[in-house]
Amino acid sequence: MAPPVPPGWFPRRGEVYLISLDKRPAVILSTDVLNRHALDICLVPLTQVQHREFTLRVPIRAKEGGLAVDSWAKCDQVTTVEKRRLVYPPLGRLSAQVLHEIENKVKMAVQLP
Repeated sequence: MAPPVPPGWFPRRGEVYLISLDKRPAVILSTDVLNRHALDICLVPLTQVQHREFTLRVPIRAKEGGLAVDSWAKCDQVTTVEKRRLVYPPLGRLSAQVLHEIENKVKMAVQLP
């Protein structure tokens, strides 16, 4: 059984959580200020399936962010979920380098400069 969520807890940008809806991992993309106060958070889902033709996927090696297997961030599928759908505690946190790669691919996916 998961430990109880501590008072004042909120997800942090770059943390990896399982999502209770489908038990798949995702990385938190929204800012900590929003994460603290909003009911919904913005995230990038992760997959274990590699698609070489998708250039908007960022590889994440096993153990990075607490992941058990090699995974890919699906930067073309940014979404939001209610914070209550996150399975506490986080699996881990991505390195600044990997998070930066995800940010860049998300910008490409939505055509931001």
